[in-house]
Amino acid sequence: MASHIELICVGNELLIGKVVNTNASWLAQRITESGGSVGRMTVVGDDLDEISDSMRSALDRKPFMIITTGGLGPTYDDMTLGGVARALGVTLEDNAEAMRMVREKYASMSFELTPARIKMAHFPRGAKAISNPIGTAPACLMEVHGVNVVCLPGVPSEMEAIFSQSIAPIISKSSAGLVFKDVSVMVKGLSESALAPILDGVRRRNPYAYFKSHPKMSEGVPLIEIHITTRSKGKERADKIIRDSVRDLKRRLSWDLNPHGPRISVKLQSQP
Repeated sequence: MASHIELICVGNELLIGKVVNTNASWLAQRITESGGSVGRMTVVGDDLDEISDSMRSALDRKPFMIITTGGLGPTYDDMTLGGVARALGVTLEDNAEAMRMVREKYASMSFELTPARIKMAHFPRGAKAISNPIGTAPACLMEVHGVNVVCLPGVPSEMEAIFSQSIAPIISKSSAGLVFKDVSVMVKGLSESALAPILDGVRRRNPYAYFKSHPKMSEGVPLIEIHITTRSKGKERADKIIRDSVRDLKRRLSWDLNPHGPRISVKLQSQP
C-alpha cells in the first residue's frame, strides 16, 4: 500500500493569487514517483491559528507523513514552526543542530547572526533539523504518534533540494517497492459524453488501473486526454497493467466507432 501523505502549503501570497503554488504540484509528482500517495492538499495563510488548526486536522487523519511548505524564514510572518508547535502542544526552543547550521551559513557569507536569523533555529521541542544545501533556513522533521511531520522552506529551489536529498528516500523506503506508471491516450474528434460508456467498460475490465478523462479543444475539434495510471508492486507488473489497459482502450475505440472515427495517439508521460 502506498504511503499516504498530506501537504499543507503556508502563505498569504498563495491565497490572494500573487504566487502560483508550484510547490504543491512539484511535490505531488515527486511523491507519486517515490511510491507515495498524496491524499490531500491544504493552503492556509500566515496565521498561527490557521496553521495549527490545519495541522491538528491532518494529524487526526493519521497519514504516514505531513509536509508543510513555507514560513520558515526570518520575518515576523514566518510562523509555520510556531503553528506546528501550537498544534502539538509543545514550545519553540533553540535547536542546537539548527543553530549550528544557521551560524555556519551566515559565517560563510561574513554576515552577522542577528535575532531575526537566530529565529530560524527556533524549533518545536523534539524536532530534528535537516540541512538546507541551498538556503539558510533549516528544514524540520519530527515524529508525532507515528506520523512524520516535515516542514520545508517555501523557496522552490530550497524545498526541492531538501525533499530530493532527505525526504524522498524516506517515502521510497516506506513504499516497499511500489512503482507508479502513467500514460496519456489522446483522442481527437470524439465528445466526452460519447467516450464515457466506452471508458467505463474498459475501466471495469482493468480494475488495477485508474482512468481519468480531461476534455480540451484543438483547432475547434474536441480533444480528450485519457490519463491512465497504476501503482503496483514491481516495474514489470506496472508495465503490464498499463500496456493491457491501453490495448483494451484502443481496441474498444476501434470496435465502437466507425472507421472514420477519432485519431488516437499514445505518449508515455512517466519515466521507467
